[in-house]
Amino acid sequence: MTDTPGSRREGSLEAPTRHAIDWRSPGFGDPVALDAELARVFDICHGCRRCFNLCNSFPTLFDAVDATTSGEVHEVPKTAYWQVVEHCYLCDMCYMTKCPYVPPHPWNVDFPHLMLRAKAKSFQDGKATLRDKVLSSTDAVGTLAGIPVVAEAVNALNASAVGRSILEKVLGVDPESPVPKYHSRSARKRLKDRIGRQVEPSPAGETQGRVVVFATCYGNRNHPGLVEDLVAVFEHNGIGTTLTGSERCCGMPKLELGDLESIEKLKDANIDELDAYARDGWDLTAVVPSCVLMFKQELPLLFPNDERVQRVANAFYDPFEYLMLRHRAGKLKTDFAASLGKISYQVPCHLRVQNIGLKTRDVLQLVPGTEVHAIERCSGHDGTYGVKKEYAAVSRKIARPVARQVDAAAAQHFTSDCPMAAEQIATVAESNVEPTHPIQLLRRAYGL
Repeated sequence: MTDTPGSRREGSLEAPTRHAIDWRSPGFGDPVALDAELARVFDICHGCRRCFNLCNSFPTLFDAVDATTSGEVHEVPKTAYWQVVEHCYLCDMCYMTKCPYVPPHPWNVDFPHLMLRAKAKSFQDGKATLRDKVLSSTDAVGTLAGIPVVAEAVNALNASAVGRSILEKVLGVDPESPVPKYHSRSARKRLKDRIGRQVEPSPAGETQGRVVVFATCYGNRNHPGLVEDLVAVFEHNGIGTTLTGSERCCGMPKLELGDLESIEKLKDANIDELDAYARDGWDLTAVVPSCVLMFKQELPLLFPNDERVQRVANAFYDPFEYLMLRHRAGKLKTDFAASLGKISYQVPCHLRVQNIGLKTRDVLQLVPGTEVHAIERCSGHDGTYGVKKEYAAVSRKIARPVARQVDAAAAQHFTSDCPMAAEQIATVAESNVEPTHPIQLLRRAYGL
């Protein structure tokens, strides 16, 4: 069984380990075994309750236990089990920051992966809605919405009260939640001269100094300027960039749905080309933390015996992690043209669980006259959870403590590595903040 090291636990000399997900075994989807494991872990969580202030899964569980006559898990109705599962959006924060019972503890609690197991069973049983399937099919939606005339129509529809009402009635999309715009001129079209381009490496430390940029669904269709900004910053620092010849979704939306078969198909569509680059001495990066996490952690845990997946994981870096490694090796330019002033920075969950530290903050603070206030709390968005009508209010409630800190900071800039988290927080905030991605801020500081 393959283990992946994680962060250290308070009071423990051993780092937690992450067991590979044995999703092909007959017992993985066995309803009796799954029910027993849910009851076991829920009982441990009920006795601990350290995660009460994370997502809504834990308050849902604890309220269900407290409503029983005995105050014990064995009296909780099974329908409540599935409400707990639905509220988990696999942010991993309970595993990484709160739970004292993760492996190698003998109780072997991995709450997020148990929720994934339950989601996979639910999907296998045909319980996924049309809405859930559509929202997680980012390639199909992006390709359709990326057609010039269609993009204009979709954006106009999403910006109107009538259009949002239609989305609410047809797909159950909350009318107040932010939804992304679509661009017909995608990042891959804007940077077509870099697709498959060969560049000489410029090694520094552990970095090779030439990078394959995985544009991501969101970066390619919804915010193509981010990919352009990343390329501009990297190339200003002597890091040659290229884009893959083809690209499919990383699979994170399907992971949150429990559609593991689709993840395998997406993995197979991406992995050969990425692996060829990794074997040829290229580093890999993506502008969205969830996509980086998918390649660095989730795919290796789902496919532990696929050597290609392991090589790609070893070659994948968060963009600011990469820049800081270059800085430590004396290869990051500090010829900044402008200060950024005070920045309010929300650290996304899918970046925090990569255990690389606050590299975005550290790089931005290299800019003279720049102060970064980091907020390490969840936005509650999760890509799809925050736009679903039945969960949107809870999602915004989770984001409210972050929004209050952003309001109180009164900074010149508000930023987050996750564009969707930033939009969610900006929607909840009272100070009419306009989010700017960290890579945009860094490009601005360079005067590029």
